[in-house]
Amino acid sequence: MRRFLRLFALLGLALLGPIAALAADGPSREVLAAIVRLDAEAPADARSARTLGPKRSGNGVVIDQGGLVLTIGYLIVEAMSVTVHDAEGRAVPAEVVGYDNDTGFGLVRASKPLGIKPLPFGDSARVAEGDPVLVVGHGGVEGTVGGYVVSKREFAGYWEYLLDQAIFVSPPHGNWGGTALVNQDGRLIGIGSLLVQDAIRGSMPMPGNMFVPIDLLKPIFAELLADGRPGGPYKPWMGLLSTDHPGLIVVTRVTPDGPAAKAGIQPGDVIVAVGTKQVTKAAEFYRTVWGIGPAGSDIPLTVMRPSEGKAFAITVASANRYEFMQFKRTY
Repeated sequence: MRRFLRLFALLGLALLGPIAALAADGPSREVLAAIVRLDAEAPADARSARTLGPKRSGNGVVIDQGGLVLTIGYLIVEAMSVTVHDAEGRAVPAEVVGYDNDTGFGLVRASKPLGIKPLPFGDSARVAEGDPVLVVGHGGVEGTVGGYVVSKREFAGYWEYLLDQAIFVSPPHGNWGGTALVNQDGRLIGIGSLLVQDAIRGSMPMPGNMFVPIDLLKPIFAELLADGRPGGPYKPWMGLLSTDHPGLIVVTRVTPDGPAAKAGIQPGDVIVAVGTKQVTKAAEFYRTVWGIGPAGSDIPLTVMRPSEGKAFAITVASANRYEFMQFKRTY
């Protein structure tokens, strides 16, 4: 414990930047070594390539002795090739093991054991605002940022994504995708997902990173390993991106060939209601849609199209997002 407290003090509670002396600490070296660089490539015509690009790079965390690596799923979704690079710069091919839409977690396994001590899981439910943490990316000390948990709150993503209690940390890490959020005991408590401008809210918002809590992995871990995804039933997916305006949910993009596009929803449309329930925020919108039934359910929406100046009804025949994506493709 004392060594990790010293690590936190050195690395960032005063926000002085990376300290080379960190590398001399034994337990600290193990934390740093457990973080790998992850490169992935999806086919140019993959569904996700339209928004994420075909080539992606970020971080991953070694979580078992057999080369299993936990990362954020958008790095590896639909990937046809994956490579992990350890702290010594050695490159090892890997394959996608599992991906979860609801949490955003992804798992890959190196083609051979990496000889790296895995980073143990912590208890993200016990994380509190004000806790000192480390955000660890590949690159050793220089890839590590010290900071604080500044918020634990609901997070609604524009891509039909919702976490009941995400973890927000400031200051932000510049290479946030798949970073390890590590507590004072040297345990993994979250995986880096996003850069946000309002990690600290209020009259003077401050930027930071959003992390997916590690506790969300534990109930689905065995299913991801066995089947590549959690067991169903799966949530209905519409294939639309939206953003919150004060009291409004505005569609910013629809997925080509997705359910919303087929139903006639267009960018700029305003979602007014789901069935008879008026919705004004994304989180409320998603929960109401998901409450109708599983993937494949018809979603009745009331939509306002500003160019037409009137509201009208549209029914979206929802789909299973896993079936829409193109997995298990190779060169």
